[in-house]
Amino acid sequence: MAVHVSRELLGKHDKAGPRYTSYPTVPVWDREFGETEYRTALEALTHRPDDDLSIYLHLPFCAKHCHYCGCNAIVSREKDAVDLYLDRFERELDTVIDVIGRGRRTVQIHWGGGTPNYLKPPQVERALGLLRDRFDVAPDAEISLEIDPRIGSPEESTHLQSVGFNRISMGIQDFEPDVQKAIGRKQSLERTRRVFHGCRDAGFEGVNVDLVYGLPGQTRESFTDTLTEIIALEPDRVACFGYAHVPWVRPNQEKVDTTRMPVGYEKFELFQLTIDMFETAGYDWIGIDHFAKRDDELAVALRERRLHRNFMGYTTRPAPHMLAFGMSGIGEVCDHFVQNDADLGQWNEAIDAGRLPIVRGHALTEDDRLRRLAILHLMCNNELPFDLTVPEFGAPADELLADGLAAIKPYEDEGFVEFRNDRLIITDLGRHFARNVCMELDAYFDRDSKTPLFSRTV
Repeated sequence: MAVHVSRELLGKHDKAGPRYTSYPTVPVWDREFGETEYRTALEALTHRPDDDLSIYLHLPFCAKHCHYCGCNAIVSREKDAVDLYLDRFERELDTVIDVIGRGRRTVQIHWGGGTPNYLKPPQVERALGLLRDRFDVAPDAEISLEIDPRIGSPEESTHLQSVGFNRISMGIQDFEPDVQKAIGRKQSLERTRRVFHGCRDAGFEGVNVDLVYGLPGQTRESFTDTLTEIIALEPDRVACFGYAHVPWVRPNQEKVDTTRMPVGYEKFELFQLTIDMFETAGYDWIGIDHFAKRDDELAVALRERRLHRNFMGYTTRPAPHMLAFGMSGIGEVCDHFVQNDADLGQWNEAIDAGRLPIVRGHALTEDDRLRRLAILHLMCNNELPFDLTVPEFGAPADELLADGLAAIKPYEDEGFVEFRNDRLIITDLGRHFARNVCMELDAYFDRDSKTPLFSRTV
């Protein structure tokens, strides 16, 4: 059961802060970092031929834009929009291949969006075929995508599995009709069940679902009903994200009625409810907002303290490099973070001009790499071993991060952490405040900034 968190404790520590999908976080990446710097990183990759790769493809198309959505998504009425996008994806892909060469071993492929199942079957086959033709996709590679059940079907699930996808994640968010109306996403329980069971029948290795808490109209009673229905489906993994209201980043969120949103402690109680119900149902709490069945490889990896996290989420198959394609795609190559242009028109222009559409990035310093590794350990495995296995750091983590660990020390009095001889442990209580703990190791985080960049930490 989730440990009790008082209103006073939550109020004291619930502040804006990064989710640490990366370190350093995207807002501090350099806008002067562009195609030249990315090409340098890709050229460095050619000297590491045995390194495995992960690949992310962003497919931004949606049938309709939901009010709450924080993704880089577009609704296009242009008849050939998807085919034109895939034409440009192929050119972007070949520009990268011209540098790194064909046949690089790939252990993970993920399609995000938008709504990847917006693509018609021939378009799916084309896009996946382009990747298989240019990369050596490992026989046991994880090949996954996100789908919207509202436009899905059991027949579509069968096709996706037949062409090679082995893990699928579907957005549900909430089953309560009043909540769905408030977020502009009508999705019946019956259709979702049909698509979910279609994925099971198709033979996917993993069928996952996404939920969101903190939406307008949600109550403890209504969310209990949604969680009960989800548990009855028995998904392998569940992501339960706290709604981040950032209309200055996503103008579509201006349609969300914030006066009906559960906030503060009421919102937090929804997540505590989620932890209790999933743990009772046989799931383990993974990281900050995921759940997995206790025999799932994510849950096993957490128990063995070898869980990893990248831009595609929690994983057990870390590759040292991730190539990203499509508008807004974020990648990591040879200690360089890169992001593609999130504006479709500008992404198109760059591709048409034969350029790689990079708009910002960051070259990691040695200090960045150490702090990144420390934050990854804390966010994934709830601990920070002081003897990190990176020999070039030249000294143990507790010496190199002495200032940050000193800043974390007061959290021991709050019951969030325990300092042991060989490691720092995040307690069960402290897991709710893991982002706060990691912020003390962040050399870039501006605690005095008045510019809203991040969601609340709890």
